Amino acid sequence: MVKKILISQPKPTSEKSPYYDIERRHDVELVFRPFIKVESITPKEFRQQRISILDHTAIVFSSRHAIDHFFQLCKEMRVAIPEDMKYFCITETVALYIQKYVQYRKRKVFFGSTGKLNDIIPLMVKHKNEKYFIPMSDVHNTEFSDLLDSKKLTHTEGVMYRTVSNEFGKDEPFDYDMLIFFSPSGIQSLLKNFPKFQQGDIAIGTFGPTTAKAVKEAGLRLDLEAPSAEYPSMTAALEAYLKKVNGE
Repeated sequence: MVKKILISQPKPTSEKSPYYDIERRHDVELVFRPFIKVESITPKEFRQQRISILDHTAIVFSSRHAIDHFFQLCKEMRVAIPEDMKYFCITETVALYIQKYVQYRKRKVFFGSTGKLNDIIPLMVKHKNEKYFIPMSDVHNTEFSDLLDSKKLTHTEGVMYRTVSNEFGKDEPFDYDMLIFFSPSGIQSLLKNFPKFQQGDIAIGTFGPTTAKAVKEAGLRLDLEAPSAEYPSMTAALEAYLKKVNGE
């Protein structure tokens, strides 16, 4: 019987989230508690990379995290971003988020449609004379950088934020029937917080193949894997799982 579930993501901002429907329909308690958090590096750490942001004419954003930490670091380093700076974003949602920091003008903000970094490369090629700066996490691969090289685009990658374990307090209860993860770093954080973790009857669900792989490599039992052809979202997969295990 599953009654209390830890969702390792921030609490949804919308009251219309499908997670709240699941809570009501299945009489379960959902606790939104990320196992990881993203934090900015320090200005000193950034300066050690010997990158001058103002040598660039365009910024490439892969996420809202990248936007937040880019502008936060620029503010701390007193770097004034020029009005004519261009922005290339992975999706329209990310592009619209820029409004939090700068005036949004279509002629200087460009975005892809699929949510994949490869999708914005044709847009960048159209502006091949730009000098691109790409804010990144401390954990990243070279796939995107290699693609830009193949298109002979001028670009610099710089680490501006890092993913760290979100520590559990000594008095924080850990009495869950199910844990749901969305990234391999969430699994790493679980084992860091609880080195003697014994799964027992605790169910584990994951979203995405790399997270599922991390669970298996950690020697844990994977009870729910999404997405699938039948259940493309975590909420759909979780709903079906609860019906099955709670005998509804």
